[in-house]
Order: sequence, then structure tokens, then C-alpha cells
Amino acid sequence: MTQALKLSQLIGSLSYALDITEGQPEGHCVRSCWIGMHIGRAIGLSPQELWDLYYTILLKDLGCSSNAARICELYLTDDRDFKQDFKRVGASLPQMLGFVFANTGTHAAGWRQRAASILNVLRRGKEMADELINTRCHRGADIARQLRFNENVARGIQYLDEHWDGSGRPLGLSGQAIPLNARIALLSQVIDVFNVTHGRHAALDEAVSRGGGWFDPELVAAFRGAARDDGFWRQLESDDIEQAVLELEPAQFTVPLDEDYMDEIAEGFGQVVDSKSPFTAGHSHRVGHYADRIGMELGLDPQRRRWLKRGALLHDVGKLGVSNTILDKPGKLTPEEWEAVKRHAAYTETILGRIESFAELARVAGAHHERLDGTGYPRGLMADQIALETRIITVADIFDAIHAARPYHPENPVPVTLDIMRQSLGSALDPRCFAALEGVLREEDALESDLICLT
Repeated sequence: MTQALKLSQLIGSLSYALDITEGQPEGHCVRSCWIGMHIGRAIGLSPQELWDLYYTILLKDLGCSSNAARICELYLTDDRDFKQDFKRVGASLPQMLGFVFANTGTHAAGWRQRAASILNVLRRGKEMADELINTRCHRGADIARQLRFNENVARGIQYLDEHWDGSGRPLGLSGQAIPLNARIALLSQVIDVFNVTHGRHAALDEAVSRGGGWFDPELVAAFRGAARDDGFWRQLESDDIEQAVLELEPAQFTVPLDEDYMDEIAEGFGQVVDSKSPFTAGHSHRVGHYADRIGMELGLDPQRRRWLKRGALLHDVGKLGVSNTILDKPGKLTPEEWEAVKRHAAYTETILGRIESFAELARVAGAHHERLDGTGYPRGLMADQIALETRIITVADIFDAIHAARPYHPENPVPVTLDIMRQSLGSALDPRCFAALEGVLREEDALESDLICLT
């Protein structure tokens, strides 16, 4: 099944996770890719250059989760709403001020705190924006490199927020000094945002009005040429846009999607998930590790364990759609906030389920909050409906969630963590999987003790 899966299918489907992190309607990266590839063709890019552009745009938001927590902290606001609105803001002072007043202090404790937050942004706005964009761009480029993409792709992601007139970030590059892929990606994303929110004429007007400012005038002219074709817009707005974009990938540069590369992509997107909150750093990696070891204890064959580990690495990909005002909240969640958290499991299944050969993995990973007694979510499955692999991921996930520090509790020692988990055996947690976890922890503790003795 893996052999039949193309890199474009996998990355295109996982790009939907980046859309929800940015607060964008699903398919934003895919639609931006359709726009950008038409611009690239119009200016005569070679097949290799088009391939680089293709993945730059699909992965342009790869670093988007890395500044989410900081946005909430600095602006006292919902990071997803903030990011969504930010993509519609122009360069004029009235627009920027309107954005600041509308998106700062929306989660403040009262009007005094909100006023202080707005004043802080007015005083330090440039410094704060520089920090946020620098974090996002560098993190995205680093992950792209880890995923084996070349420097043209990585630099396209890193300099996405630079502007033709030098007013952008993180370096204030201007003109031809900005990588071409970054110039096309920025123009494409703005066109998609305005087309979705205000229609094709508004999108064209926005592109033209920012030509020579944010955007390379030559690229704007190329887009105007593509925009004259009504078929361009009909396909962009159609339900089968994803398939149309898959067909745009230059076929002569197809990358083999072997098992090792699948593992690396799962690891990379696990890092995107874990970057969403300082409290979840390394969480997906640890859940993947413990799920793999529990699977070994239970006798799963190596290939099935490899498959299981990918599901464990991606089990929380749906959390990219949950605001950090909720994820990082130290106090008790409101009923509405709890419902928002619960939706992440369904998001995980939906995102992974976009990949046909991931159908089983999507169900297994998306069910990691189901309980044996039927009181879990999102479907309230009973024990006989919950796969062994899901039970393994659940035990690994709960162990790390209790053991590691979270906003609502400090780090718990391993014995305390296991005692807490024992209270849920048979009702939430599978006793066999829990016993396997205990065996893994004993082995790792013994190994650690041996290493200490050797040193």
C-alpha cells in the first residue's frame, strides 16, 4: 500500500493540518499551490523549478505552530483567529491599527488588562512581530530540511514573509534578493485568502494594489494573465481541486516514498504538532517510542510496529486546530473549551483519512481517547470496537500526559504516574497494554542504571 502512495498525495493531505493551525478554511495550501503553479508556468520555470515551487507552497506554513503559544502570551488572544485575520491585513497604518485593536486582549481578564495589552503592542509591535515571524520561518525551514527537501524549498519557506519593497520580515530583504519561491508563495496565499473571503475580483484587486509593495510586479502581471481564464477560477473553486493539484506535480521528479521516508515524514509532522505548546514539546516522539516498545512487548511484528509508531507520532495532529488559549490554560476548562479540546481526535481522523492508504491508521489514531467502558470520545466506542493498536497508543499517551508537566499539573514521578493510571484499568485502559508498559519502564530503568554504573 505504501508503494502506491505518492509524496504529493501525502504532503498535500497533511497540508490540511497546517491550514487549521493557521485558522484557514481547509484546502488553503492546496489552493495556493494551484495559484502559484500557474504563476510559475506563466513565467517559464523549468520542471525542476516547478517541483521546488510545488512543495514550497504546500509546506509554506510548516513552522506555523511554533509561534502559536507566544501569540497568545503577547497579544492575549486566540492564536488561530489572530493568524486568520493577519493574512488579510495590508500594509497601511489604518489597517494595521485596526488589526491590533480587533485582535489584542480579546482573552484579557478585564478592560484594564486589555488596554495594557494594546498599549504594549503599540509600543513594541515591530519587535514582537519580528520575533514571531522569525521563529515561524526558521522553524519551518528546519523541518523542511529534515524532510529531505532541498534548499530552494527550505529558503522559500524561510523567507515567505519578505516583501518586494523591503518592508517584510525576518531580514527586510527586497526585490530579487528574496527567493523566487517565497515571492510566489506569498502572492499565492494572499490571493487565496481574498478569493475565499471576498471573491475573485477582490483577490485580483488586492494582488494588483500590492504590486511593487508586497509583491513582485512581474509575478502580479503573470497572475493577471492566468486570471483571465475563467477555467482557472472554476477549478480553483471546485470540489476536486486537490486532485487537480496532484496532477500539477512534475512527474519526472517523483520522489520514492519508501518506508524510511514515511517514518521521517511522520516524525516531522509530529514535531509540528509538539511545537504548538511548550507543554507538549517531545510528546509525540515519546508516545511513538512507548507505543513501539509496548507493541514489542505484546509481540507485534516489526512491520506492524512501524505502522503503529507512525500512528502514535501523528495521534495529536488534530490539536493543531485547537487554540493555545485552551491548550495552555492552567485552570479548569469551561464546557465550551472542553468540547473544543475533544474535537481534536476527530480532526486527527479527518486529516489522516484524506490519505486513502491511511484509512485504518486514521481510525486507530483518531480513537486514542476512546475508553473501554464506552465513555470516551469522539464516538463513544465500546471495548470490542477499540483496536489493540489504539489501546497501545492510549496507554502511551496517558502515561506521558500524566508523567510530564502540563499547565494544570506539575511533572509526576513514574511510580505516581503508574498509580494514577491503575485507577483506570479495565474502564479506560487495557490491563495488558498497561502491564506491557510497566515491563518497558522496568527494562529502561535497568538499562539506565547499568549505564550509570558503567560511567
